[in-house]
Amino acid sequence: MKKNLETRFNTRQYMLSQDFEIYYYNDQDLSKVDLHSHDYYEFYFFLEGNISIQIGQEVYPIQYGDVMLIPPGIPHRPIIHSTELPYRRFVFWISQAYCSHLEELSPDYIYLMNYVQAKHKYIFHNDRITFNALQSQLMRLIEEMQAARFGRDAQISLYVNELVLHLNRLIHDRNTPSRKNQEISLYQNLLTYIEDHLEGDLSLELLAKEFYVSKYHIAHIFKENLGMSIHQYITKKRLGLCREAIHSGMTITQVYQTFGFGDYSSFYRAFKKEYGISPKDFRDMQIIP
Repeated sequence: MKKNLETRFNTRQYMLSQDFEIYYYNDQDLSKVDLHSHDYYEFYFFLEGNISIQIGQEVYPIQYGDVMLIPPGIPHRPIIHSTELPYRRFVFWISQAYCSHLEELSPDYIYLMNYVQAKHKYIFHNDRITFNALQSQLMRLIEEMQAARFGRDAQISLYVNELVLHLNRLIHDRNTPSRKNQEISLYQNLLTYIEDHLEGDLSLELLAKEFYVSKYHIAHIFKENLGMSIHQYITKKRLGLCREAIHSGMTITQVYQTFGFGDYSSFYRAFKKEYGISPKDFRDMQIIP
């Protein structure tokens, strides 16, 4: 890590800026930090040290790559077990007012803040590749804040917003199944629902209300997974039940009324198209093709 990026640690627990502050600390002899809280959000990125973190009444072991978010008003402190290793970390403070500003731009910026406060989950583990990408963003932000280049303030705002959004996206993606997994789950749940309700209403409109998705999305999922429309699939399933019911002795009128066909003519056309024989001829032959 570049030496000129380091900040000498002090016990100040208030912000000098109205919006955000960021620091890289590398302490060799820090032995104790008191339990404290503050009125801003603290992002903490752990690099090295023989320490644990106390948050509230809980004490958590931490490892390289851990990211913590401490909301306002939550007491916390590092517990330093040994000073043999340097204690290295990034600390990023962001005010509640700036979070409100970001929320006005998009609620996506504060997903993580809301999640932490609702779930009381403060620590997020990361693999080395993911954490290295975060380190790069943190270092370029510190370098920009220490520079005196044209467009500095605008660039800093862009870097801060990008960092916050990146952290939100990182945790959101971990908490949310991929779109493909969501579609597979929806497809399987639809199959189960259809199987259990073949005797009732299975219109696209009803299914859309039942599963809180659009009927066009349902139609797309079936076409993609089965190569046929959902109407074709339901008809095939119903016809299979009708064939079994006729074979077991149920009257044709009972059959088409029981298994969701509105009238005999539509049942007749569907049955003959599927099996190449009329329902009555099938009943008379008493065979299963």
